[in-house]
Amino acid sequence: MLTFDHLAISCDSLAEGVAHVETALGVELAPGGEHAAMGTHNRLLSLGPEEYLEVIAINPAAPGPDQPRWFDIDRFAGAPRMTNWICRCPDLEAALAAAPEGAGVPWELERGDLRWRMAVPTDGKLPFNNCFPAMIEWQGSAHPAPRLPDHGIRMTGLILTHPEAAALSAALAPMITDPRLSIVTGPAPALSVELTGPKGTIRL
Repeated sequence: MLTFDHLAISCDSLAEGVAHVETALGVELAPGGEHAAMGTHNRLLSLGPEEYLEVIAINPAAPGPDQPRWFDIDRFAGAPRMTNWICRCPDLEAALAAAPEGAGVPWELERGDLRWRMAVPTDGKLPFNNCFPAMIEWQGSAHPAPRLPDHGIRMTGLILTHPEAAALSAALAPMITDPRLSIVTGPAPALSVELTGPKGTIRL
């Protein structure tokens, strides 16, 4: 039902987040764009032909929506860090029906020639303290990943830490199978990713 699509690294300012990721990985991020409906903007990095990473921040020059923004970014504070993972699906309504309560309601979105539908929670916060993935249904054939410069960086591990790891595992089991995904028990919810590239394996 779900396939891993991309990662979100949130930050207080886009420049700060871009510098953090570029320094860690030793590569330059590609231009992204603005999300008018959400009042955010981003920069992108290829993780292969069908996967990518986005560094995302509130756009101070743009108004926000009438509800909290996606990725719980209105409440973000601190150093740049991974806050969300996003999975694509062929049928957003079916995925929402199978997801835990609070996974969001569909929004119709676009940026340039990209068109997509995405489930955005009304309070901005995804289930399991944002450890449950955001869900996206791309419209048409356009996707960001194939058009990005490929620096050879690949995701080799995605680690979800949560005090209710067993419940999170049970919620994800019928929806996604990905050998790179690990769900571990910990005192506080957290997300991290292992990326392999020119500087070896880096954990963000």
